[in-house]
Amino acid sequence: MVMVSSALFAPFSLRNARLGNRSVLAPMQMYMAEAGIVQDWHVHHLAKYAVGGFGLVFTEALAVEERGRNTYGDLGVWHDGQIDGLRRLADAVRMHGAVPAAQLWHSGPKAARQRPWEGYGPLGAAEAERGEAPWQPVAPSGEAKVTGWHAPRALTEAEVAGVIEAFAQGARRCLEAGFDVIEVHAGHGYLVHSFYSPLGNDRDDAFGGSLDRRMRFPVEVARAIRRFWPEDKPLFFRLSCIDDAPDGWSLEDSIELAAHLKAEGVDLIDCSSGGIGAPPTLGSAPRPHGFQVPFAATLRAATGMPTMAVGLIRHAAHAEAILAEGHADLICIAREALFNPHWPLQAAVALEGEAGYRRWPASYGWWLERRARNLAKLDAAANAGEPHLRSDRRETA
Repeated sequence: MVMVSSALFAPFSLRNARLGNRSVLAPMQMYMAEAGIVQDWHVHHLAKYAVGGFGLVFTEALAVEERGRNTYGDLGVWHDGQIDGLRRLADAVRMHGAVPAAQLWHSGPKAARQRPWEGYGPLGAAEAERGEAPWQPVAPSGEAKVTGWHAPRALTEAEVAGVIEAFAQGARRCLEAGFDVIEVHAGHGYLVHSFYSPLGNDRDDAFGGSLDRRMRFPVEVARAIRRFWPEDKPLFFRLSCIDDAPDGWSLEDSIELAAHLKAEGVDLIDCSSGGIGAPPTLGSAPRPHGFQVPFAATLRAATGMPTMAVGLIRHAAHAEAILAEGHADLICIAREALFNPHWPLQAAVALEGEAGYRRWPASYGWWLERRARNLAKLDAAANAGEPHLRSDRRETA
């Protein structure tokens, strides 16, 4: 059987990382860690996405400082005792055919919060009574951006240098754990974004004020990471490409920052948006499918850098069109993957027909290909006048 060529299943290479296809499992917080340490649950959770056909599988965001967690359930990379658990994650992903990737992160002003199903508000007295007391968030500026949030403490210049070094040490630990790709989460109102956005940064020192000074923090983070992260391994940055607010960060600013990051060894921009002054969950306003794809397309064209598209990309045909039309190089799938861990494998069938089953693990695909043929015969018979043979027939009471 001739395999139909599809953009989504074209291999992709950056430095020495070789992805078998263009689908990426997004970093998604699961809130299941204990003291920042990987549990068995995390290993099973990520391994299924490698089996499900993703070319690149990210950990959830790994806090580079303990105070940089969002909740008590977040994974961390702030001490060497966390390396062994992270190595288990990298090994499990690689064993099942995907490239293992880690995301480094500091929640900054959004720290000390409840888990989402507990309200995702600031930790308070009730949480303290059960052993989860709030801690002091830090940020470029000492002002809460949402009413009721914990007011952060502004970092001193010496402390800023310490956080930059924490990102570097996080990269070292990810290298020791065996990851092949690192991404810095520099969006969504967390610490890095808060430094470069004028909405999050009212400093008047070397890390605030002008655009160049506000960009200094992410640029120095990238430079510090490359001290430990080898030249043969890719480095991604997730940016909030716009603040989508008056006097906020703009797409033109993102193009300039991307050029600076490229000079420091950043290979790809993961294009998201928003987050300053907003809760760290999805808002109630509906967003259209692929609403952030134009950011990826614009940065790709303006900088010549590869980009990754994210944001309500749910359907195989949509993902294929984004790639085929040159809007992005990779497709990042988040909550749709929680709903369907086999999203890439099902996309193969949607795009390539019955031949797409050849991309499934042999122990799945051999059976499913034959099952599909049988179901097609049942439907053909039903269409010929034997409705009791329909493959989607349901029993009735």
